[in-house]
Amino acid sequence: MMIRLLLAAAGLSLAAPAMAQLPHESAAGSAAASASAAAKAEPAAPQTQIITSSNMPVPVQENLLHLDLSTGGRVSIILRPDAAPMHVERIKLLVRRGFYDGLVFHRVIEGFMAQTGDPKGTGEGGSELPDLTAEFNELPHVRGAVSMARTQEPNSANSQFFIMFQPLLRLDRTYTVLGRVVSGMQWVDAIERGEPPANPSRILQASIAADNKAPPAFAPPKPAVDPLAAEAAKLLQAAPKP
Repeated sequence: MMIRLLLAAAGLSLAAPAMAQLPHESAAGSAAASASAAAKAEPAAPQTQIITSSNMPVPVQENLLHLDLSTGGRVSIILRPDAAPMHVERIKLLVRRGFYDGLVFHRVIEGFMAQTGDPKGTGEGGSELPDLTAEFNELPHVRGAVSMARTQEPNSANSQFFIMFQPLLRLDRTYTVLGRVVSGMQWVDAIERGEPPANPSRILQASIAADNKAPPAFAPPKPAVDPLAAEAAKLLQAAPKP
């Protein structure tokens, strides 16, 4: 069963990735659908505590998800148990089991989103845990929003999730938003594009901040290549020797 994001607005039916589904929007389509300066703004830093649905304060570290990506750095995501308690608990449980470590971003669309969380790497897989009941809420699908992928069945989210590159508010209240990136969005922007990508980016390690896991050793960034200098070097190599 493929999990894709389906766009149920204006009578459109747009396919998304395997076991989790997202609408199949073009970069131009998503930009037109989003459109607000406030929505495009980078998220603010997390507060010292968040309030859960039980009105009990919880240290922010317990609801701060770190994704150490092969693109070169750590992405921090503030989770929202006040808006999606079952989905947040599922993510935290799988993170602490090491489920996400090593998984690829199997469906990445420029100007739209990056999707991961499938151990098969095809979009057709998930965890062995039962699917979740939908927790659609008022959190918007803005840049940096983290939302659960699903099939056409609303109560089919399991382990796959996606991170928004740009706002697409037509997804609101049809997919369960469970958090938002608060730092490291540049590492999300660097995820390899493709459906699937030819050389997919990976989650090297996922952890909850309260568990104090150090990030892995990231590969050094590739040096920028000056195209003019590279062409000059080729010409020098091809030139006849005196």
